[in-house]
Order: sequence, then structure tokens, then C-alpha cells
Amino acid sequence: MKNDELRTREVIARAILENGPATAAQLADRLGITPAGIRRHLDSLVEEGTLDARDPKIGSSTIGRGRPAKVFVMSDFGRSQFEHSYDDLAISALRFMATTSGSVAPFAKHRAQEMERKLASEGQVSVNELVNFLNDEGYAASSHEMGAGIELCQHHCPIAHVASEFPEICEAETELFSKLLGTHVQRLATVAHGDGVCTTFVPLTLTSTAK
Repeated sequence: MKNDELRTREVIARAILENGPATAAQLADRLGITPAGIRRHLDSLVEEGTLDARDPKIGSSTIGRGRPAKVFVMSDFGRSQFEHSYDDLAISALRFMATTSGSVAPFAKHRAQEMERKLASEGQVSVNELVNFLNDEGYAASSHEMGAGIELCQHHCPIAHVASEFPEICEAETELFSKLLGTHVQRLATVAHGDGVCTTFVPLTLTSTAK
């Protein structure tokens, strides 16, 4: 395969990693690639296991007249090709902790406290400040207004394989977000549970400090 084709496929894969699930038409428009060209690359990425092709969810804006367009999402294998901060030792250690002490919740809380320490905040932060911090930590985060609040998205999870086995880690992270933002937040989806993006809803009361 030519180097330019490899680079194009990497660009497509990273676009989905950083921006979340997308249709072929959306990717073609975003990346300036012809529809025929984008589909050829998507077929190859699906065949090699980097991406998964799924039917759109009911109520999705991608559904229109005719046959619904497939939505392409990053697979577990695809995520493993990008940067991760976990390894087999971490999973083994947490399994041992769960077996001996009955819970990994103390570790999950400690990890959340470490994230707070890294942020070095002396009080509440804005959504934008939290997004910038998460990007520095490798989460490919973004935010946008949605309905009565703000949707905080993490398009990449460096510890997805660990969190999929130990949901306490996601729960502690959500509690941290609530503390940092000074309001109750709702986790709508997580990469660890098979969703394309980790999504957290922040209510409208914070939008005045989010920008």
C-alpha cells in the first residue's frame, strides 16, 4: 500500500477517534475527500478491524429518507493502535485488589484525586478549562451546547479496557467532574461500555461560565 493511502486512512481513523462516530458523507465533507474515496478507505479500515460499521440509533440525525447510512465508530482494536496509558499489569493489579479487598472503589477515588491534583485548581473550573485538561491527559475532549446545557465529550479513553471491567473508575471520574464544575452532571455514555464517545451532560446553570 502506498504511503499516501496509509496517511489518509490514519487521518480518517483519527477524525473518528477525536470527533466521534460519523457517516461516510460526514467524513467526506469534513476531510475534503470524495465520497467514493472515503468509502474505499472506510471499507479497508472496517476489514482490518480498526473501525466498526453500525446502524444509526433511532432518532439519530443521520437517519433520513431511504436506507439509513451506516455510522462508523472506533473499535477496541482501533483504539489500541493509538496511545493508551494502561497495560496488563494494571488490570491484573486491580483484579487482585477486587479479590482481596472486595472493591476497587478506593483506588478509583484515589485516581480521581490525582486528576484533581494535576489540574491544580483551588476552586470550581469552567467546562472549557476541564476540556483543556482532559485533552492534555489524552482524552480528545470537546464540548458543545445541547438543549438545556452543555455536552462534554471524551472521544478517546486511554484506560477504556480497564474501565470496561471496573466501572467504579468511570463513576469516580463523573463525581470529580461534578465537584470541579460545581453542579450535578449526568454521564450519558462511555467508551468503556461500548459507546463511541464518553458523554457527560452539564446543566444550563453552568453555561454562563463555560465559555
